[in-house]
Amino acid sequence: MRVHLCVVGRLRTGPERELIDDYLQRFDRGGRALGLGPVTVHEVEDRKGGGMAAEAALLHKAVPAGSLLCTLDERGTVMSSPEFADRLGGWRDSGTSDLAFVIGGADGIDPELRSRAQASLSFGKMVWPHMLVRVMLAEQLYRAASILAGSPYHRI
Repeated sequence: MRVHLCVVGRLRTGPERELIDDYLQRFDRGGRALGLGPVTVHEVEDRKGGGMAAEAALLHKAVPAGSLLCTLDERGTVMSSPEFADRLGGWRDSGTSDLAFVIGGADGIDPELRSRAQASLSFGKMVWPHMLVRVMLAEQLYRAASILAGSPYHRI
């Protein structure tokens, strides 16, 4: 199952970039044997300042056709890392060939795009900067692959 991160904003060099690259590389290495990956990052940027609606249009174009769409949103489902791993494995096992995680910009995800998602994930009741959410998602993808592989990375 190919994984796509469809995100608003371009991540420059720096600590967030290093963390994301590291976790996604780990996920790609460990996930392939599990039928997970590779991960492709699709960055979009609304240069005209059209707000959430313009970002949603760009994100919609970035999501590969036929993908299962999962938004990262404060209103989404809060789950543990093992629950997330089970969900990821379930999508893979049900024949999902492309899974697209959508991370909006500073104002979130346009309600119309949010309503089209088959799933929505939250990293808790707090609001996180969208660039930090990328890091957290990359780490959770790696952790999920580790859990599915029975690796000791995840400890309870």
